[in-house]
Amino acid sequence: MNPRQNRVVILGGGVIGMCSAYYALRRGFQVTVIEREAAGGDNCSMGNAGMIVPSHFIPLAAPGMISKGLRWMFNPESPFYVRPRVNLDLARWGWLFYRSSTAKHVEETRELLRDLNLESRRLFAELSDEEDFGLEKRGMLMLCKTAKGLDEEAEVAKAAREIGLEAEVLDAGGAAEIDPDITMDVAGAVYFPQDCHLDPARFMASIRKRVAALGGEIVSGVEVDGFETKSGKVTALKAGARKFEGDEFIVAGGSWTPGLLEKAGICLPLQAGKGYSLTLPNPPELPGVCSIFVEAKVAITPMGRSLRFAGTMEVGGLDLSINPSRVRGIVKSVHAYFPKFSETDFEGVKPWAGLRPVSPDGIPYLGRAPKLANLTVASGHAMMGLSLGPVTGSLVVDLLANERPFRSITQMAVERFA
Repeated sequence: MNPRQNRVVILGGGVIGMCSAYYALRRGFQVTVIEREAAGGDNCSMGNAGMIVPSHFIPLAAPGMISKGLRWMFNPESPFYVRPRVNLDLARWGWLFYRSSTAKHVEETRELLRDLNLESRRLFAELSDEEDFGLEKRGMLMLCKTAKGLDEEAEVAKAAREIGLEAEVLDAGGAAEIDPDITMDVAGAVYFPQDCHLDPARFMASIRKRVAALGGEIVSGVEVDGFETKSGKVTALKAGARKFEGDEFIVAGGSWTPGLLEKAGICLPLQAGKGYSLTLPNPPELPGVCSIFVEAKVAITPMGRSLRFAGTMEVGGLDLSINPSRVRGIVKSVHAYFPKFSETDFEGVKPWAGLRPVSPDGIPYLGRAPKLANLTVASGHAMMGLSLGPVTGSLVVDLLANERPFRSITQMAVERFA
């Protein structure tokens, strides 16, 4: 197969779709990206915490998550919420999540997540060398308010070291030495020096520019109605009176992926997990290192002179409305960890919301779709979409070119819950 004679149509203009487009163009494919939002739209790739996280080797589906989730369900300001509704897809997703939340699942997938994040970090650095988009290789602090939280994170650090990741357990003084620019009130922290951060909007502008410069076509504001198929292959995407013909098709539609695949007769267990962020343009203090409030489940990222706070996981369908209680939970947590901040610092700051695509086992979907030989699916990255963008794009193109990936990705198979 000569890639220069093959047209690739990518459905989805977020970080996964754009990185797939970039690496496909680099390997000589002709590329058209179709995005649902208008040009310059604000998708989930724009307002997130901007972290690149080799530290996140434990999948979302892990022991203890069900019990934590049930406790949080009754607190309107908690980090996690599932909106009760009669929905068979949600019920199936919940059952699969419950079934996946085992120590065995964590053991079997932690090296996959480690490898994906480390390779993505390498690709981010490579992209940054070509054009600066503000990549900061300063590590990340898991800030623990309580001794119990620190003990639990120390166990994560121990597990990280077992699989070759760097992790250091610190007392409060040690955490202050890592980031002396921010006043903290914590019991201690775990430092992951391999983590990085960036401004996701700046990265997305860079990758879109690269796609355009390499000759990729980006078609914005288009809703796809369905697929045209013949002899077990997709021949075109239909969008009203328009058709987008190609030889290879990639669905990277984020939380909208299941609805898109349903049009091709494919059922994909996936739920939208809404997250929020608030960005302070002039914070009272500006840390130099990104961090996570462990007990509050809030991520903090410096972006230029601004400071972003992001958090919550609200499972409630394709709903981008702002829940003030969830935002209030983020704001109320800040002073406890960063005492120089107060709730008044956030007055007038507009909350942002985005929908993360969450698989029931915390592992992304990446691979060929069942039934249709030239359809590839890349979705389900949950909170690691930005972090895994480049490696996912590169792996997608390995599949298109029938080349061996840098490691096995069978655990990410699209049909694994069939």
